[in-house]
Amino acid sequence: MASRAAGHLEPAKRDPVRATFLELFFDLVYVFALTRISARAFEDLTDGPAREHGMAVVTGGGKTLLLLLALWSVWQGTAWTTSRYDPYKVPLQTVVITALVGSMLMGVAIPRAFSETALMFAVAYVVAQLTRPLILSLALGAHPYRRLKVRMAVVFAFSGVFWIGGALLGTNKQVVLWSAALVIEYLAARCGWPVPGLGRSTVSKWEISGEHLAERYQQFFLVALGETILVAGFAYSKGQYESGHVWAFALALATSIVLWRIYVQRAGRILGEAVTKARHPANIGRSAADTHLLMVIGLAATAIGYELIIEHPLEKIPGPWLAMVLGGPALFLIGRARLEYEVFGRISPSRWIALTVLVAASVPLLYLPGVIATAVGVVVLATVAVADARRARGAPPEAAAPPF
Repeated sequence: MASRAAGHLEPAKRDPVRATFLELFFDLVYVFALTRISARAFEDLTDGPAREHGMAVVTGGGKTLLLLLALWSVWQGTAWTTSRYDPYKVPLQTVVITALVGSMLMGVAIPRAFSETALMFAVAYVVAQLTRPLILSLALGAHPYRRLKVRMAVVFAFSGVFWIGGALLGTNKQVVLWSAALVIEYLAARCGWPVPGLGRSTVSKWEISGEHLAERYQQFFLVALGETILVAGFAYSKGQYESGHVWAFALALATSIVLWRIYVQRAGRILGEAVTKARHPANIGRSAADTHLLMVIGLAATAIGYELIIEHPLEKIPGPWLAMVLGGPALFLIGRARLEYEVFGRISPSRWIALTVLVAASVPLLYLPGVIATAVGVVVLATVAVADARRARGAPPEAAAPPF
C-alpha cells in the first residue's frame, strides 16, 4: 500500500508548463484578503487615538503585519508544495482547496482578528498549515520525503497550540503567542524542520520546479499590485471628485503602473530562468520568497497610502501617513534591489539613489499637503524606471547570472 501511494505522488522531475486554474483561483482569495489588510491598517491610522499617539500606530501596524505574515506563510507553503509535486494530482488539489478555504476564513476574520474573530483566524490558519503535511505524508507513502512532511506536521501541531491558545486570551498575550508561533515556524523552515528523534533536512537538496515557483511569485506580486488598484478605486469611488482628490487618484494609478514597470524590467521577467540556472534552485527559491514578501509589504503600505491621500489630499500629512506614502515605495525598491541581485548578482545604483532621495524628502514633506508626497514618490519611481529602460536600450537582453 505504501509503495502504491508513493507511486501516486512523486517530487516533480520537470517544470509544469503553467500554474493550474486551481492555483489561480486560490490567488483570487488573496485579492480579498489583502484588501482586508489594507482596510484594517487604514482604520488603525485614522480612527481612535492613532492620529494623536504614535505608539497606537506602531502597535496597530505591528498587529496588521502579523496577520499579513500569517497569510503569506499559508500562500508560500502552498506555492512550494505545488512546485515540488504534480499539482494535478488529487492530494495536491486537496491541499490547495483546503488552503483556499482557510485563507478565505482568515481574510474574513482579519478586521477583528484580535477580538471577536480571533479563534476563527487561528483555527483556519492551523488547519491550512497542518493538513498540508498530513495529506502529503499519506500520499507519499514510503518515499523518503515522507519524513520531512512528518516533521513539518509535528512543528505545525506544536505551533498550533500557540495559535489556538493565544486566540483564547487577551490581546497582549495573543500577540505574544502568535508572534512566537510565527518565529517557531520560520526558524523551523530555515533549519530544515528539525524535530528531536526525526532529524532535519537541507533546503539546498530539495527538488523543486523552478519555473513554476518563479511564476507563482510573479503571480502573487500581480495580486498585490492589483490590490493597490482596487484600494485606489474604492477610495475614489466614494464620491469625492474635487481637484485634490482627482490628482491623488491619478497619482495613485501612475504609481501602480510605474511599480509594475520596475518589477518586470528584466529581473522580474526572467526570475524563472535564474532559478533554473542556479546551482541550488531551492536556495534561490527561498531567498526569492523573502524578496517578494518585502515587495508585497511595500505594496500593501503603498495601497494604504493611496486611500489616506485620496480621502485627505490637501491636508498636511502626519508622520505615520507619510511612512505609508513613501515607506511603501521604499520597501518595494529594497525588495526589487534584492531581486536584481538574486537574478544578476549585482544591484543598480539607481535603487540606492532613489532610496536616499525618498528618505531626504521625508522631512520637508511633513509640512506639505499629502498629495505632494504622492507626487514625489511617483517622480522618484519614474526616474528609476527610466534609468532601467535607458540601460537596456540597444543592448542584447541580459542573461540571468544568479550568485547561488
